[in-house]
Amino acid sequence: RGSGQALYVGLDDDLYVVASEPYGVVEDATRYLRLDGETPADETDPAASRGQVVELDGALAGTMEGISRFCYDGTPLPLAPDELVTPEVTTRDIDRGAYRHFLLKEIEEAPGSFRKTLRGKIAVGDDGLLRAALGPDTLPEEVRAALRTGAVTQVLVIGQGTAAVAGQSLARVLTEELVGTPVRVEALPATELSGFSLRPDMADTLIVAISQSGTTTDTNRTVDLARGRGARVVAIVNRRASDLTDKSDGVLYTSDGRDVEMSVASTKAFYAQIAAGFLLAIAIAQEVPGTEGRAGHRSGVLGGLRELPAAMEATIARREVIAEAAQELAPSRRYWAIVGSGANRVAAEEIRIKLSELCYKSIASDAIEDKKHIDLSSEPLILVCAAGLSGSNADDVAKEVAIYRAHKASPIVIATEDEDRFNAALRVITVPSVRPELAFVLTTVVGHLFGYEAALAVDAQARPLREARGSIEDAVSAPGGRDAEGILADLRGVNESISVRFHDGLRTGAYNGHLEAGTAVRLSSMFRYATGLAPLDAYQIEHGRVGTPSMVIEDFTSALTGAIEELTRPVDAIKHQAKTVTVGISRSDEGLLDVALVAAALTAGAARDRLSYRALRTLAGLDRAIEEIVGYTRYRIEGDVERGDASIVVVDRGGIARDLPLRTERNPRLRGTKHRVAFEREVTVAVGRSDGRSLVLIPEVKGNQCTGITLLHARFAERLPSGRMRSVLESYRDRYAALKDA
Repeated sequence: RGSGQALYVGLDDDLYVVASEPYGVVEDATRYLRLDGETPADETDPAASRGQVVELDGALAGTMEGISRFCYDGTPLPLAPDELVTPEVTTRDIDRGAYRHFLLKEIEEAPGSFRKTLRGKIAVGDDGLLRAALGPDTLPEEVRAALRTGAVTQVLVIGQGTAAVAGQSLARVLTEELVGTPVRVEALPATELSGFSLRPDMADTLIVAISQSGTTTDTNRTVDLARGRGARVVAIVNRRASDLTDKSDGVLYTSDGRDVEMSVASTKAFYAQIAAGFLLAIAIAQEVPGTEGRAGHRSGVLGGLRELPAAMEATIARREVIAEAAQELAPSRRYWAIVGSGANRVAAEEIRIKLSELCYKSIASDAIEDKKHIDLSSEPLILVCAAGLSGSNADDVAKEVAIYRAHKASPIVIATEDEDRFNAALRVITVPSVRPELAFVLTTVVGHLFGYEAALAVDAQARPLREARGSIEDAVSAPGGRDAEGILADLRGVNESISVRFHDGLRTGAYNGHLEAGTAVRLSSMFRYATGLAPLDAYQIEHGRVGTPSMVIEDFTSALTGAIEELTRPVDAIKHQAKTVTVGISRSDEGLLDVALVAAALTAGAARDRLSYRALRTLAGLDRAIEEIVGYTRYRIEGDVERGDASIVVVDRGGIARDLPLRTERNPRLRGTKHRVAFEREVTVAVGRSDGRSLVLIPEVKGNQCTGITLLHARFAERLPSGRMRSVLESYRDRYAALKDA
């Protein structure tokens, strides 16, 4: 529950296709089933088993009858015909065309996505000024009324990764528009909100949730938790009929609501999210009293947004200049940093994400002036995001660039055209002049293209090594091939040529940025033996094994493979990520807190931080068998439970327990069932020895020490359906397995 990739089962004639993306099934399947790991098997029971298992019958391949679906606890989940989805995406949507990579195709499509997002959403008001024109499907009247009346006092913008960075842009715009009003605006990752900033009552909060796919687990789970506390939700999302759209009060679709991105490194979606963020921020500001004086400024921004796609296209047309800078500086620099101030901090954060994804770099990102946080002694490559700056701000940045250069760093400045203050930079990449608050978008375009070209430049360093490895593999696998000594002799000319190119690169420092020193040393040594420059007699001294021709071929191939892996940059794929859901939270204890039995324990006074996750799960499982809690007693434990000298003291009691006589008042020694609960630190169901009452005893634990017990008087159900009874027994101290084995 929470993290993990989605799973789809596609159906076609005599065929099932299983993939983690709809893109993976559309080539063959006309319909697909999406597995749902979030919905409980029993929707009336929040603690019921989640997760699904599908069994496919090959004899019935391609049919709905061949799919057997079960909940994770084994409960059958019959499949309804309306659960099969017809794909909206076709193979035409995922055609790369003449482009070498999807990433470049999507960067070049970004201006079009930006235009589509704005289309029909900017109108001229009665005063002749431009206004954001969002319909009730985006900003419902109930949300507008809450903004007008002051019922909303807080706007939280959430997302993960690139979507969270786009949210920072929205928050910056909205904060500026709402100066002087009581509405507070904050942008934060969805996980930060769900983990640390939820309040019991969030009826005064408007959540703006941003997600490209609408299936980002972190964001969706956070939306669930916020809605459950009364928050209103407006989503910015690309994919229609996605999970997030179902959870939201209003939806603003980016592009046309079906813009497909195939590259794992998302670019096109970011620009559409920026456009949607500006529109939504301005639309919200239009509803908040006290912002009328900003109408002219908002009109100017909307006009600037209309002109921005053309400026983006002009920036993309400068790809050749960007490629030259990337090819010259990126491969040889091991340490990178990206800096930006003002709105360019948003660009810096987004570029940092893409460069780290494309080039496999851990990259620092900071304000331009905070150079003390960058290790200048490492002589890093520094990308300076300075487009849109003017006056003293630009003067100050020029001084910082000169300081970077004085420390032998390699600064590349992204600036507005005709800007001549950055002469100290190794390279200056210019972008068209636009409104200052929008220039960061063009900075990001340059950053995305720089990341693409840098990845290509690094990957190109692996090309001769791939040639060497390919030659060895062809020679070894050739029918009637020669022995190892003959193979080395045949390949000597090829290896000598590649060795010269490799060692030239080592001497000039071209490999310094991305090839580990140990890998380079090992490969250099293997080239000497593969080309016959070093005698096999010395092999054991260097490599710890007796040198033979076959051993040289094996180790040389291994060394080449290691170097190739360090230099390979696949661009559209990323080693450590999948496309749609790469990370995920469950915040599982949040759902457990809504269970009646857990709530009863907390109401009785049990501290949340003293109830272990195991205890919460056990209580949630027992809840299905309990009809009512009729009383409680809370105890404090003093002394050492394990030594046997602990005592127990009543702290509070209520309900029917208020007037019951207590043994502990006569003899406070901890013994019997309560001692067993404290010693085992396990939730325990028991029957009172003297009165036969049904009890649930809950240990309160700090560290490894039981500090108290909450005892609930419970009325259990006389009968339960067999499936629910099994679930109860599985949840309570593995009782089902014990009965099964008895």
